[in-house]
Amino acid sequence: MMNILDKIVVRKKEEVAARKKELPMERLVDEIHYHRTGISLMNIFNQQNSKGIIAEFKRRSPSKGIINDRMDPLAVTTAYQSGGASAVSILTDNDFFGGSVDDVLKCRESLSIPILRKEFIVDPYQIHEAKAIGADLILLIAACLTPSQVMGFSAEARSIGLEVLLELHDEDEIGHICSTVDLVGINNRSLKTFDVDIARSLRMANAIPEGKPKVAESGIDDPEQVKLFRENGYKGFLIGESFMKQTNPGEALKQFISKL
Repeated sequence: MMNILDKIVVRKKEEVAARKKELPMERLVDEIHYHRTGISLMNIFNQQNSKGIIAEFKRRSPSKGIINDRMDPLAVTTAYQSGGASAVSILTDNDFFGGSVDDVLKCRESLSIPILRKEFIVDPYQIHEAKAIGADLILLIAACLTPSQVMGFSAEARSIGLEVLLELHDEDEIGHICSTVDLVGINNRSLKTFDVDIARSLRMANAIPEGKPKVAESGIDDPEQVKLFRENGYKGFLIGESFMKQTNPGEALKQFISKL
């Protein structure tokens, strides 16, 4: 029986095949943002005043259903930027999360902080597509890729100026970390059961190699959790649902950061 991640990957492969027919890979290089110089999240994390918050725009999820489908991505992400976010994450999966590549395109010109394309990447096409829509970094999910795929995909991304955040879920995936991965995220939410375990990031902190900034993902809704993660060497904190379920996500972010 397929779990949620299996279903997403099957659908994603179908979706990518269709997108390749609509806009072949060789034409992505002609898109408006493909040749822009990316904004480095690594550099931002190295700044002393960085709060490390990667604030996410997300309409819905398989585990929570509709979180907030009334908000405009441009309004939310510019408010995140004004509120002190180090970067924004934008979901581009439509079938399961209600996002699209148009959400990134809509926000790019108004943002001077990095955009993470949050997507289930299963094909090199999506890497070049991320560059073409104006993303600065991509997510690679170890749970749906082999170590050799991570190595190949991350090298491909780096070759066109994208940074790479590799997402892990348990200790068995540590072997996916390679030299062409820039940052390593630990997702507290299982993509197979969608259960949340905040302690996962703390348990795995010491297993991540030096020189790979650590990012805690999912289930973070309290500034005290961020402080605890920082004490365990984390530089980044990806937070979406906690902000998106509020009437004013940007103000929620601002209040959160004021308590750090």
